[in-house]
Amino acid sequence: MLRQRLITALWGIPLLIAAVWFDSPLPWFTVLAAVWGVLAVWEFYRMVGITRLAPLAVFGMVGTLLFILRPHLDYAPATAILLTAVVALSLPLLLLSPQKEGRLALWAGTVAGVLYVGWLLSYLVALRLEPGTAAFPEAGRNFTFLAIFATFGSDTMAYFIGKAIGRHKLAPRVSPGKTWEGAAAGVAGAIAVTLLFKLPTPLQLPINYWQAILLGLLISVFGQGGDLVESRLKRSAGIKESGRFMPGHGGLLDRMDSLVFAGVVVYFYYAFTAA
Repeated sequence: MLRQRLITALWGIPLLIAAVWFDSPLPWFTVLAAVWGVLAVWEFYRMVGITRLAPLAVFGMVGTLLFILRPHLDYAPATAILLTAVVALSLPLLLLSPQKEGRLALWAGTVAGVLYVGWLLSYLVALRLEPGTAAFPEAGRNFTFLAIFATFGSDTMAYFIGKAIGRHKLAPRVSPGKTWEGAAAGVAGAIAVTLLFKLPTPLQLPINYWQAILLGLLISVFGQGGDLVESRLKRSAGIKESGRFMPGHGGLLDRMDSLVFAGVVVYFYYAFTAA
């Protein structure tokens, strides 16, 4: 399992770095997020049974794609319009379902997939598109890297320390492998990575030590919370992994569960401090 994780990381991490770093001739991070999001929401729909009704699944995938692309629209009501369309237009599609029972669950699952994957992932896309300031012109790019690397630092430290010395179960009914020791190590890992963004490098950010510590803490706490949420969903569906797109890591949904919550945290931090 560890060997598979390392092999996947060797091609996955450079691909992700390149997509975030370069934004011409196409917004490559948006392209990657769009492909990832559509496939991830398909995993979600398969997990909760929406794929039994193909029109609803396709509708949800299109809605997810539109939410991910929304930050490119310079139109304030776009989010409200999309949200209304997803909620309202998905209801008539239930009429195509031959089953009488469980229609409400199908509709709720469809909307939940769009919001969980599409809406949350759109915050990372919006963060990457932030123009920055005169002093930090690449702030949007660098804050995106912060969300990604701090999440990786949290996940990596939580995994290895939890395996090595973890004794006290964090949430045994949801994810038996997670421990309080691993969770604490995850927070330390995220803070350590965030502090590196204070160094005078091309990735430097306008944050002080206390802001770095707070950001690292929030990224880890919300990221680990997102991981537990997805673990609960998988346990409810009776599966161990959402898919097999990433050997050693599971599915695409498994790899974004922490990251999307970290992206929301960093986006709102940047939005409030840059205002």
